[in-house]
Amino acid sequence: MPRRNDIKKILIIGSGPIVIGQACEFDYSGAQACKVLMSDGYEVILVNSNPATIMTDPAMATRTYVEPLTTESLTKIIEIERPDALLPTMGGQTGLNGAVALSKAGVLEKYKVEVIGCNVEAIERGEDRKAFAEAMASVGLECARSGHAYSVEDAEYLVEDLGYPVVLRPSFTLGGAGGGVAYNKEELREIVAQGLDLSPANEVLIEESVLGWKELEMEAMRDSNGDGIIVCSIENFDAMGVHTGDSITVAPQQTMNELDYQIMREATFDVLDAVGVEAGGSNVQFAIHPDNGRMLVIEMNPRVSRSSALASKATGFPIAKIAARLAVGYTFAEMAHDKTKSIQECFEPVVDYCVVKYPRFDFEKFKGTDTTLTTRMKSVGEVMSLGSSFEEAFGKALRSLETGRSGLGADGKDEFDEPNFAHLVGVPTAERVYYIAEALRRGWSIERLYAATSIDPWFLERVANMVAEEDKLKGLSLNTISREALLSAKKTGLSDVQIAFLLSSRSKVFEHEVRAKRKELDITPVFKVVETAATADESSKYYYYKTYGQIDDASIGTGDSLLSLPTSKTKKSMILGAGPNRIGQGIEFDYCCVHASYALAEAGFETILVNCNPETVSTDYDTSDRLYFEPLTYEDVMDIIDVEQPDGVVVTLGGQTPLKLAKPLEAEGVSILGTKPEAIDLAEDRERFASLLDELHISYPAAGTAESIEEASRVAERLGFPLLVRPSYVLGGRGMEIAYDGQQLEQYMQEATRVSPDHPVYLDSFLEGAIEVDVDALSDGTEVYIGGILEHIEEAGIHSGDSSCCFPPFTLSHALDETIRNHTRQLALRVGV
Repeated sequence: MPRRNDIKKILIIGSGPIVIGQACEFDYSGAQACKVLMSDGYEVILVNSNPATIMTDPAMATRTYVEPLTTESLTKIIEIERPDALLPTMGGQTGLNGAVALSKAGVLEKYKVEVIGCNVEAIERGEDRKAFAEAMASVGLECARSGHAYSVEDAEYLVEDLGYPVVLRPSFTLGGAGGGVAYNKEELREIVAQGLDLSPANEVLIEESVLGWKELEMEAMRDSNGDGIIVCSIENFDAMGVHTGDSITVAPQQTMNELDYQIMREATFDVLDAVGVEAGGSNVQFAIHPDNGRMLVIEMNPRVSRSSALASKATGFPIAKIAARLAVGYTFAEMAHDKTKSIQECFEPVVDYCVVKYPRFDFEKFKGTDTTLTTRMKSVGEVMSLGSSFEEAFGKALRSLETGRSGLGADGKDEFDEPNFAHLVGVPTAERVYYIAEALRRGWSIERLYAATSIDPWFLERVANMVAEEDKLKGLSLNTISREALLSAKKTGLSDVQIAFLLSSRSKVFEHEVRAKRKELDITPVFKVVETAATADESSKYYYYKTYGQIDDASIGTGDSLLSLPTSKTKKSMILGAGPNRIGQGIEFDYCCVHASYALAEAGFETILVNCNPETVSTDYDTSDRLYFEPLTYEDVMDIIDVEQPDGVVVTLGGQTPLKLAKPLEAEGVSILGTKPEAIDLAEDRERFASLLDELHISYPAAGTAESIEEASRVAERLGFPLLVRPSYVLGGRGMEIAYDGQQLEQYMQEATRVSPDHPVYLDSFLEGAIEVDVDALSDGTEVYIGGILEHIEEAGIHSGDSSCCFPPFTLSHALDETIRNHTRQLALRVGV
C-alpha cells in the first residue's frame, strides 16, 4: 500500500539519558526518523529529555518537548498535541516501555493514538520472556529450556530441574540489567532478587546454560506486504555468556556454511511472524551448538537497536530511515530502484569486506568493580572498523579504542598477570584478546585456546596470523625490511606504531619513520567505498574505508565498478570526530561535530568527517560530503589528509581525542582551523596556564608541578593538604584525585605516569566548601560572547560532568557575575581562542 495519508501527526519517543546499554545509537535512529518523516510531509512531535542530542534540535521536528519520559508527562503531551500515531521503535527500551505503559493506562485508546512500526501486543511478545518462548514454540522454533520465577523460591525450584549454571534474564530490562549467570544457590538468590526488583513485570527468566555456544544475530526488516530482507548477519567473536553489547562482533558472519545460514535466515522471518512485527526493523539473536548444530532462538528486539546502528553503518543501509517509512505504509516495492528485480536484489546489501565492532570499557573509573564480562552489559561505547580481511579490520578496531594501545600487543605496553595468566586467557574480560595473543606467542595451540575460550577456531587462527606476522618482523631493521614484508604487515592489520616497535631491536624506530618508509616503498592504502542503499527517489551516497588488501587498485572501488575520488574546486574542511563513547566523552561531541559539518557546508565548504563510532549521527552518510570510517590516530588521519589535501582541519569540536592530534598534524604542515595548537597547549599545560593567570592578575589556587614522588612531596610541604592532583591533557577528570595525606599522594604518583606519561602532574590546593561554576563562551579572536554561566548545586570536589547544575546561577552577586564574565573574556583572548 502507498504511504498513509490518514496519519497527519506522529509522536516519537526518544531514549532519554545515556545509560550503559542505551547510548547515542538512538539519537542516530531518532534523528533519521524525524528527518525522513518531516521530508514526507508529516508533523513530527518529539519527546526526549537528553539535551546533548541532535534529535532535540528545534529544526528536527515540528515541535520538541524536552520533558521526562514518564507516563504522566507523555499523557499531558498527547492531550495537547493529539497525535494520530505513536512511533516508539526509535527510542530503544525506553520508547517501547513508554508505549506499553500508555496503552495499559488507556491513554492511547482514549485519544485514538495508533501505535505504528510495531503494535503493543508485538512489543509485549518480544520483550516478555514467557510470551516470547510460547510464540517461538508456535512456529516450531526452540528456545533454551526455561521457566519463569516471580520469587527467589520459584527460581530455586526451577534450578532443581535445569541444573547449574543457569542464565537469568529479567523481563523488560535494558542491556541485561539485573541479569547474569548463577553457578550456585548463593549467586542465584542474589541475582534473582535484584532482577525481580528491576523488572517492571517482576519476572525473571531462568534459562538452561548455553555458555560456550556460538552466538549470531540477524538484522531483518519487513513491510506491510510481508516482504522481508536480511540487512546484515553478525557473528560474535566471543561465545555465549557475554552480552552481545560487550562482545567483539563481526559482519558478515564468518563461520557458518550456506545451508545453516539459510536455515537461520528462514527462522528469522518465522520469529518476526510469530511475534507479530508488522512493518519495520528487528534483530534476532541465535545460539548454535558448536558440535551438533542445535539452534536456539535467544531473543529478539522488535525495534531498532545498537546492533541496528552497527548493521546500518556496516552495510550502508539506512535502517532507521527505511523503518520509519515502512511504519507509515510504504512498501519495499514502492521504494525499490528497479521494479523488475526482486526485493532481495534491490535492498539486501552485498558486503565484500569485513567489519569488526569492538566494545570500549572504562573499568579504571570504578576501582574494585568485577571486570569479568557476563550477560549484564558493561561497555560504555564501541568502535567499528572495515577492512579487506578480518585481520586488517581487527587491528584497526584495536587502535580505534583510544585505550593507549596501538594494536594486538607488540606496542611496548603489554603487561600480564603472570600468576593468573592461564586463567585470564579463558575468562572473558576487556583484556582477554591480549592474553590470547600472548598465549599464541608462548606456543599455545589453537586446540588448547579453543578449549579454554570456546572462541571459534576460525577466529583464533586469524589472531594467530597476526601474531605470526609480528614474528616475521623481528630481527629486521628499517633499512633491511623489504616492500613485500612491510606490505604483508599492513595487510595483516599491524599499525605503524607496532611495526616501529618490532623493528626497534637494534635502534629506536619511530612511527613517522615507518610512514616515510612506506611512502618510499610506494606502500600507501587504497580507499574503498561503501555504497549506501538509497531509495528510488534519492541518489546514492558513499563513505570510505582504507585498506591494503587491494593495494594494486588504482582508485576507489566498490564491487566490480571503480569510482574516482570525488573532487571539488571549493574549499575543503576536515572535521575530526570524538571516537568511541566513554565516561567523560560521549554524545555531546558528536553533536558538536555534526553542527560543524552543517555550518561549514552552509559557509561553502566541502565537509569531510573522520570518525569510527557506529552509533553516531556524525557517521550517518548524509551528515557530511564525505565520511571516512577510520581510527582517529596520527597514521590513519594523515593517510586521509594525503588523499584529500583539505584546506584545514577542525580539531576542537571532537573532545580530547582530536586535540591530542593537533600538534602532530601541525608539524606535518596541516592547517588547523580555529583555535591553534599553541593556544590549546597554553590552556592544557597546567604550568603554562598558571603563568598566564599570573600575567592577567587572575587568582587561582596555590599550585605546583611534579614529575616524581620526591618533587610531589616538596610541593605538598609548601602547599599543605588536601591537594587536587591531576595530569595534563586528560579528559573527564581521568586520573584526577584529592589527596589528603602523603600516603595517598605517593600512591597517586606511582599511577600518574600511566595516565599521562609525557606531561607533569599538576598539584593545587583543594578549595573545600567552594562554589563552582562553568562558563561557556565563544570567541572570534576579537570579541567574546558569553553563552551562559552554570552554577553547580554541589560544592567543589565533584567533577563538573557529575555535578548537578542550574542556569542561570542562583547565588552569585551581580559584581561576582561581572568578574567571572570579565575573566572569561580576558582568558579567551589571551589564550588565543
